[in-house]
This record gives sequence, structure tokens and C-alpha cells, in this order.
Amino acid sequence: MSEKKPSPPLSDNERIKGQSNFLRGTIAEDLNDTLTGGFTSDNFQLIRFHGMYQQDDRDLRAERAEQKLEPLINMMLRCRLPGGIITPKQWLAIDEFSASDTLYGSIRLTTRQTFQFHGVLKPHLKKAHQMLHRLGLDSIATAGDVNRNVMCSANPVESVLHQQAYEWAKKISEHLLPRTHAYAEVWLDGEKSETTDSEPILGPAYLPRKFKTTVVVPPLNDVDAYAHDLNFVAISEQGQLVGFNVLVGGGLAMTHGDTSTYPRAASEFGYIPAEHTLAFAEAVVGVQRDWGNRSNRKNARTKYTLERVGVEAFKAEVERRTGIQFEPIRPYHFTERGDRFGWVKGVENRWHLTLFIENGRILDYPDRLLKTGMAEIARIHKGDFRLTANQNLIVAGVATRDKAKIEALARQYGLINDDVTLQRKASMACVAFPTCPLAMAEAERFLPGFVTQVEGIMSAHGLANDEIILRVTGCPNSCGRSMLAEIGLVGKAVGRYNLYLGGDRSGVRIPRMYRENITDSEILKIIDDTTGRWAAERQPQEAFGDFVLRAGIVKPVIDPARDFYD
Repeated sequence: MSEKKPSPPLSDNERIKGQSNFLRGTIAEDLNDTLTGGFTSDNFQLIRFHGMYQQDDRDLRAERAEQKLEPLINMMLRCRLPGGIITPKQWLAIDEFSASDTLYGSIRLTTRQTFQFHGVLKPHLKKAHQMLHRLGLDSIATAGDVNRNVMCSANPVESVLHQQAYEWAKKISEHLLPRTHAYAEVWLDGEKSETTDSEPILGPAYLPRKFKTTVVVPPLNDVDAYAHDLNFVAISEQGQLVGFNVLVGGGLAMTHGDTSTYPRAASEFGYIPAEHTLAFAEAVVGVQRDWGNRSNRKNARTKYTLERVGVEAFKAEVERRTGIQFEPIRPYHFTERGDRFGWVKGVENRWHLTLFIENGRILDYPDRLLKTGMAEIARIHKGDFRLTANQNLIVAGVATRDKAKIEALARQYGLINDDVTLQRKASMACVAFPTCPLAMAEAERFLPGFVTQVEGIMSAHGLANDEIILRVTGCPNSCGRSMLAEIGLVGKAVGRYNLYLGGDRSGVRIPRMYRENITDSEILKIIDDTTGRWAAERQPQEAFGDFVLRAGIVKPVIDPARDFYD
């Protein structure tokens, strides 16, 4: 009889979580260490569960090293904001904090439908968390090996269905939160609990890797549902939400040079009535908790668990744990992913104004006082603000009598610009330099000028009124979701990118690498050639991503686990 093969050793992150005393670690002690602006190696990981990443200003790294100084260590702090809704009162408070207590003074809207602060120094961290707490907000579980900020199709007040979907996003977020008292104890000076913490859903070692959940209302796929671990696609009857199609196992991150990693679009599991939503959410998380890879973090996401055990086996285990069978998928169809800019009228005669915020960076620039303008709108607005998964912002719930005043302020401060092209609105980038420690190339700072050059190319080919979904990420983690773009750039080194072509408009198809490790001038030449062909050879209404497949410029990615690197 053959001996049982030994299990591979756990990753060091599993040790850190296991020894953390339910995410407390020695964070409180580190906060009192004034000799460094950072946290010890274990706490460096644990603060992520509290919604923070330790970073430094990479623009200043070499200069500070010459001066024998520690890097300018600071934290990026991300808020938990299910469905992206924030009140004007809350907005004004975060505006004030960003101005007085961060290095960069900006509010950054993210692709996770929330906001984050960049440049919070360690002595200001408690103030940040306590400020959020006073506002009824927190940053719990916006990073780390947990279910993160739950996204929802933007503008849920536009219809009864959207409002119902948003309510489920909130319920899912609360249901899957860590139960530990660590956050309150460390940041809110909460009384230390004498009882042992319990994590009935996440478990004492939490999840093998990050886990992302969305609620989406077709036909608009503004949250990029196929990119995430767990997705609930709203199904309605007579305008009322009755249930969800459940999609599992999406994820876009990969590692350069490691062909065991790849992007993957989520798989359809089946339909469930709405009343079973939390049970199924808990079951999917539970299966991934128990079956996910805890030895190799690069293969720890739900998508790799599905590929290893098989979709049907994972699905059957979810059914076993809930005691409920999936029903067949109900018909649904996604048509597009972008936000609907300008005014849209919703229920109860309320209006919603979607503002384009390039790269989601709200800051005062010499010619556009975006941050001041948003604060001025917040001071008079009687509805709320809704952040989108595409880094934009909706001034929601505006009465007809207030429309003109809101629009006048938006125009005065550059929040509305009629000259912004469709192409710029369809382009997106992650943060990258100077704050992200994982960035290999520029993204946010690179995108505006690059889009200007793309606009010139498209105009020259008679495509000025067309758009291509264009996304740039500074590294292969794909925070800007470049692996679901028609044109995706993924940072390889400073000034160099891998170029991917062939995603689709509705966000279902993974693009394929067309050229590796090339400069922006080489990329622009390829865009010139391919868009020129698109203009001359396309069929009626044929999108760019569909054209490059039909023309044989790239071949489609059918099964990423097996043919992404072909």
C-alpha cells in the first residue's frame, strides 16, 4: 500500500493569521513605536484586514535613501461602502480629513466602488478610523483574506429593482464580515473582549485569499461581474426582484512568467430565489475557505479552486451545505459596462447626475477645482452620492427644482466638461506610481496623455464618435480590470507594457496578449494600425474587440486555464 503523500507546507500568511489572536497581532504596540513610520512584518500583513496597506512615496525613495532616511512610509486606507453610497455630510468630513491629515490631499474613487485615502501617516491612523466611525462608516475587511467591499450596480434609486439589489448588497456585506472585536479594540479604543473570538463563517484562519462579491442588475454590467469570486445577477418579474443567477470563480490577477496563473471569467452555477441569497453566499465562501489553496497564494483564489476540483464538484458542495438545489439559469443579457453620464430621471421624479472623474482622483487642479466643487455640491445637496465601479460619481436624488443649481456648480468647478470624448470616458487605470508598492509601470499618471494620443489616432480614422474599452494597470494584479478590456495594457517595467487585445463590450471575454514588453510608442503604432483596419473593414455596429477576433488579429481565449498562454 502506497504511503499517503504529505500535504504541502502552509504559506507564511497562514502562520500570521493563525498567530494573530483574531487579527489583533501587535498592531496596538506598533502604533506606539515612534522610531519608524511603518509596522513590523506580521502587522504589515494584518493591517490589511483592517482596511489598510503600508506604502511609501516611490518618487522620493532614492532621495531619502541618499539622505540615510527611512522611506516616506504611509498608509493607504480604504473605506467599506457597500454599493458605493455616501451622504453629503459624510463626504464633507472625509474631504476635511483628506485635506488636513493626508500627504496628498486627495480622495481617490476606486474600481471597488468605494473611496480611499493615500498618504495617511501612522500617527494619524486612529484619527482616520475614529472619524469614519463617527460617520457610521468603517474600513473593516476592505483588504486582506476576507470578503471585501460588496459592489452593486450604480444608481439603485433609479428603479425599485435597483433599490432592492442595493439592499441585498448591504446584507451580504454585513453577513460576511469578520466577527472579531480587534478593529474596535485597536482603532476605536473599544474595551478588550475577555471571551475568545469566533469566526463562524470565515474561520479562525480566515480565507485562503481575497474574495470579491458583486450584485449586478442587467443589462448594465457596470461592476464587471465576470471579474469577481461571487456574483449575484438580479432577475426580476414585473419590476420586482425575485432572485439571482449566481456566478462563481472570476478573477483577473496573474503573475508575469508564471503560467499556472491566469485571468478567468466567472462560471454560471444556477438561479436561486432571493430569500436564499445569504445562505448561498455563506456556502460559497465556506467551500472556498475549506477547499482553497493555503500553500501557494498565487493559486489561492476561488478561480483556481474551481479549476482544481471542477465546477460541478464545487457547485454540488454548495448545494449540500445549503440543502437547496440550484435552478437552471434564468435568461439575462449584458449590453455594456460604462456609466451613463449626465442627467437620468429615476423614480419619484428624482434626478441623478453622473460625473466623469478621470482615474477617480478628486483633487483641485489649476484648471479644475474638483475637490472644492464636490464640497460645494455636498453643502447644498439633499440626496446622496453614489460611487461607481468605474471610478465616477453620481449626485443622486436631486429634486427638479435643484437641478440647475447642482449643474451650475458642477460646471463652475470643472466637474462637467462637454468636451470629454467617449474614448476618455471608456478608459480607466489603477493607481500605480508613486504610491502602490506593486507597480511596475505607470498607470494613473500615464493614462490621460496616452488617451489624448489615442483620441488623435481615432479621429484621424474617422472614429471620433466611437469608443474602445481601454484599461491600463501598473502590474498584473489588474486592479484596473485590464483583463476584461478591448485594449488592455499591463505594466511589465518602467515605460513598458504587455498589450492585450480582444475583450468584448459586455465584459464576458478575456483578451489575449498581442505583444509583450513594448513601449507606449510601439503600442500607439499597433492601435493606429488596428483601428485603421477596424474603421475600413468593420461590419455594422461591430465593436473593436469583436473585430480583432473576426479579422484574426488575435484568436479568442476560450479556456483561460488551458489556452491563455497559447
